[in-house]
Amino acid sequence: MSALRKVFPSQNDRELKKITKVADKIEALEPEVSRCSDEELQQKTPQFRERLAQGETLDDLLPEAFAVVREASKRVLGLRHFYVQLLGGIVLHQGKISEMKTGEGKTLVATLPAYLNALPGKGVHIVTVNDYLAQRDRESMGKIYEFLGLTVGMNLHDMDEEEKRAAYAADITFGTNNEYGFDYLRDNMVLYKELMVQRPLNFAIVDEVDSILIDEARTPLIISGQANKATDLYYAADRFAKRLKREDDYTLDEKTRTVTLTEQGVDKAEKAFDIDNLFDTKNMLLNHHINQALKANVTMHRDEDYVVNEDGVIIVDEFTGRLMHGRRYSDGLHQAIEAKEGLQVQKESMTLATITLQNYFRMYQKLAGMTGTAKTEEEEFRKIYGMDVVVIPTNKPMIRKDETDILYKTEDVKYQKVVDEIVARHAKGQPVLVGTVSIANSERLSKMLKKKGVPHNVLNAKFHRQEAEIIAQAGQLGQVTIATNMAGRGTDIVLGDGVAERGGLHIIGTERHESRRIDNQLRGRAGRQGDPGSSQFFLSFEDELMRRYGQDRLKGIMEKVGMDDEQEIEGRLFTKAVETAQKHIEGANFDTRRIVLQYDNVMNEQRNIIYKQRREVLEADSVRDIVRGMIKAVIGHVVELHTPEEEVPEDWDVDAIVDYVNGNLLKEPVRLEVDDIKMRERDEVTAIIEEKVLAYYDQREAELTREQMDEFEKVIVLRTVDRKWMDHIDAMEQLRQGIHLRAYGQKDPLQEYQFEGFNMFNQMVFEISEEVSKHVMRTEISSDQLEREEVAVEQEATTRSYDQPPEKEEPRKRQPVRVQYKAGRNDPCPCGSGKKYKQCCGAPGKTGTE
Repeated sequence: MSALRKVFPSQNDRELKKITKVADKIEALEPEVSRCSDEELQQKTPQFRERLAQGETLDDLLPEAFAVVREASKRVLGLRHFYVQLLGGIVLHQGKISEMKTGEGKTLVATLPAYLNALPGKGVHIVTVNDYLAQRDRESMGKIYEFLGLTVGMNLHDMDEEEKRAAYAADITFGTNNEYGFDYLRDNMVLYKELMVQRPLNFAIVDEVDSILIDEARTPLIISGQANKATDLYYAADRFAKRLKREDDYTLDEKTRTVTLTEQGVDKAEKAFDIDNLFDTKNMLLNHHINQALKANVTMHRDEDYVVNEDGVIIVDEFTGRLMHGRRYSDGLHQAIEAKEGLQVQKESMTLATITLQNYFRMYQKLAGMTGTAKTEEEEFRKIYGMDVVVIPTNKPMIRKDETDILYKTEDVKYQKVVDEIVARHAKGQPVLVGTVSIANSERLSKMLKKKGVPHNVLNAKFHRQEAEIIAQAGQLGQVTIATNMAGRGTDIVLGDGVAERGGLHIIGTERHESRRIDNQLRGRAGRQGDPGSSQFFLSFEDELMRRYGQDRLKGIMEKVGMDDEQEIEGRLFTKAVETAQKHIEGANFDTRRIVLQYDNVMNEQRNIIYKQRREVLEADSVRDIVRGMIKAVIGHVVELHTPEEEVPEDWDVDAIVDYVNGNLLKEPVRLEVDDIKMRERDEVTAIIEEKVLAYYDQREAELTREQMDEFEKVIVLRTVDRKWMDHIDAMEQLRQGIHLRAYGQKDPLQEYQFEGFNMFNQMVFEISEEVSKHVMRTEISSDQLEREEVAVEQEATTRSYDQPPEKEEPRKRQPVRVQYKAGRNDPCPCGSGKKYKQCCGAPGKTGTE
């Protein structure tokens, strides 16, 4: 094989050959750099930055910069980068994954590309799996960066905004994957650009990259809250709506399916709920519920728009007539229908912001990672993240002995044999590290060892700091440690005195994991830096992997030939069969993650659009052009809706256009008359309305200072975008939950999700324009200052696998805004739906909270 590799080198060999030339240049610079004084070494950083400003690239600086970091490490930490560590650093700088065995010093490797990529001043994020490792690395490796004049930040969960902003402003920032992701989400919910903490995502080095980008890839980060709606209000609004009469108390536009309270209907509402003004800001929520109850009772018909069965209210697809299980009307309409039908009203909750780690890390300009085990997942890294894996040779030859697996008939016998093996090795002083796949199995083994009188430690990945300290001692004489696969990961195990003579650390695996990578991680705990060590897996036919993908035929053979429970099977053929099963599982898991990503990509594209536009609003001095564009879009839509091409102009519903414009975009004495647009071409109708509405917009603008108008428009835009987007997230999640059922109708669920998601997004975008336009054109401002307000929900940051304490944003304090909604019949509804107050029909997208 060695001869063949010389003739046909692998891709990995070719990559190593290329970067070896660069590493040789770094080596050649060592004598020169070592002669520099501390001050001369520290002056290299401003010199490098000056050279970058003059047009040199990071690649041009790499050999000298790496040599400087290596020398600084020697002086500050007493650690000199090995040649193979230089290779690993080059791979990371190239935006690839560096696979380096346990004990090869990956933490020190990261200092090389981190320093180099921090020189442009755009920030480098070093990502770890827990706070303990982040703090440990910041305290140790941070000394190198600070010696060379770089600033170092630490991003922890319990920091306030100012502390986080300072951490992200540093040249190099340490933190966990979850905290980076949550900060990104929170940044896209702030109300002032000054409250954002992150800079644009430049370069990230992900430690234990396989754990973060693969094992946790399907775990979404979620900031969620409970909508503050009382379900009693739905029932009360429904009872009121049922008493109203058409034409007397409300009107119905059949084409748009909008219901509008008449003046008489408004009076009845005020009497029924004992209030003075239905359109007072304190009655916003009630107004919204009344309008949703009207929509539910007047425009939504049972067995036509929805059906009621044992599962509750189920939406009927208007085009196909099929039931859309898992979908719910948004904006509180579904709850209004539940109240109408006398069902239990489901309490509303909402996801305020969410993103998967896959999509968060793909936003970095450059992404690199390091781990001891990545090659088996190289296809996934390449296809999803565009990252190749390069296997770096060990600094010293690997002499660990990996013995063949041993198979037993039953799990009980297997564990008894494991205990016997531990007792025997402990008796001669050899340290043993036992890996289990679950906490329950680790506790089972612990009980058995206690009966044998063997002292030991049990770790289960719950307490990172203590576990790291314990796992570091696992190589001491006579030590026995039981750990779940992830416990103490990222911590080096150093052999104690006299351990090498006893064979080094011995690893016992009690079960094969679904992924070969996890098994390799366990083995990799032994044999660091040329140390002696050994490993072996003990398996049984009752193990989960064997039951699911296992060897029923092999078990049958054992029974036929009369093998008893105590007998064991050992052999390469059997080990190969297990690894084959693992490859099949890995492929299936990759397909699952790929499909999840395809679905999430739909939401990700929409999220990028919304967040980009939201940031533009935050950073803009004026959103005047944005608002005017929204007004034009609304006018165009209304005209198009009521002037269909298939009808002659005489049949166009000009009255409806005039009613809409006068009721939502103009206020008396400014009015649009039917004669203004009657018997004209569609484009001419649009132009006439635009001219009148925008002239009125300019008039309103002249009543305020430019600063007041800018702030007022930002308040309206941000509030509307946030409400609509939050509700859209929930609507998309409901769609996703039930979309797989489309397969029964011979439809591709993913294509259906993409198609419906696209339509829902477009609908939301229009509703944002409509609501903003109505508020900007109709809302009266009675104070000279405005305060931006968050949607009033209690925020909580969570993932599906990690519990995070509540996260709350404190908006910057400004002078209060008094926005008064007058009781005119055609004013915008204060509930925020975007309809006239009399037409609050609840198009999808609104949270209904204030």
